[in-house]
Parts: sequence; C-alpha cells; structure tokens
Amino acid sequence: MTASQHTGRTAPRAAVADALREDILAGRLSPGDRLREVDLAERFGVSRIPVREALSQLQSEGFVTLVRYRGATVSAPSGSAARELVQIRRGLEVLAAQLAAENRGGAVAGELARVVELGRSVDIAHDHDELPSLTLRFHMLVAEASGNQQLQVMLEQILERVSWIFGQRLDTRTPVSWSDHAAIAQAVLSGSPVQAGYLMDEHIARDERLLDDLDADSAGD
Repeated sequence: MTASQHTGRTAPRAAVADALREDILAGRLSPGDRLREVDLAERFGVSRIPVREALSQLQSEGFVTLVRYRGATVSAPSGSAARELVQIRRGLEVLAAQLAAENRGGAVAGELARVVELGRSVDIAHDHDELPSLTLRFHMLVAEASGNQQLQVMLEQILERVSWIFGQRLDTRTPVSWSDHAAIAQAVLSGSPVQAGYLMDEHIARDERLLDDLDADSAGD
C-alpha cells in the first residue's frame, strides 16, 4: 500500500509519519527496531525524501531516535521523558476539564458517559487489555468537550505518548482509576468547572505518584 493510498489526499510525509506512529503505538514496532529509509520508501511507494521528513517529525515527537551515520530506530521510552510529559499533561488536562464542565460535555456528553460506564464494567471484569484504549478515549473526549481546538490537538499528542510510554502499567496498578473517571465525568456533565478541575488534578497527581513508585521498583530490581 502506498502512502497516498493509506491516507487518501494526505501529503506523503504526513502519511508515512501517521502510519509509523500508528505502528509504534500499537506495538507493531518495538523500541530498538531499525527504520531503514530504503525499506520504508518501498513499503509506502514514495521517495526517500518524505520518509526522511517523516522520521524527523517522529523524532521531534519522541517516537524515533536518529543517529548520524547509523540511521533511525524506534525510541525507548525514558522515565525522565514520562515525568516531563505527565507534568505538562496535568496543567492542560485540568484546563480541559474546567472548559468541558463549562460546556457540560458539549456534543460528546453522551459518549463521555457511555465510555465511563464501559470502562467501569471492563475494570470490574479485570479485562485489562481493553483498559488502555478506553482510558485514552476518556481523556481525549474530555479534551474534545473543552471546545478548544488548539488544546485538543496539544493534548492528543501528549496523551498518545503517555499511553505509549506507560502501556498497561498505570491501568493495571490503579484500581481507583475508573472511579476517578466517573467522578470527573459527573462534574463535567453537571457543569461544575471548579470541581472538575480539582478532580482531574488529583487524578493526574496520582499518576505522577505511581510513576515514582514504578521508578523506585525498577531501581530496586
């Protein structure tokens, strides 16, 4: 499949970047995997120029590491990068929750409620394979409910990277996660900006503390 076939009228650089990002997020490409320009150009049916541009873009997003004379590899998530992302995420998500509450969920109010109910059901059933995608969906819906397009774009990029870095670890080790989500959704849908922002702040702070615990556990191994 060519890059143009993959994404319709999307520019080749963006098409290649989107496809590779999707492969990395889905685990089809793992940290350390080589990304050879000639192979990617053949895969996507484009020249090496848009491939090189796509790899440069993915490097700026933290998904790819470029080394002169050695080429590109899929990056290995680092603890320091995770902590920085969570710090940025915290401020943006608090703002998103406040704006979403002012809109009472806007056009995605119904979907937000449905995702919370589904997430709680899956959590109770201990079907942890489903939780990361539902968690990501919940947070993206809050961003969408904010009504701020620029905030939504910024958060989407950060949330994808956070989801990739943590995988299932946060969801499997945080039993209160979906209770948090339910409380945040209730504050959003009832139109309580102060409460929604406070609850989101506490929720992300819990993730930060869990990250510290995970790092401590890794150091002790």
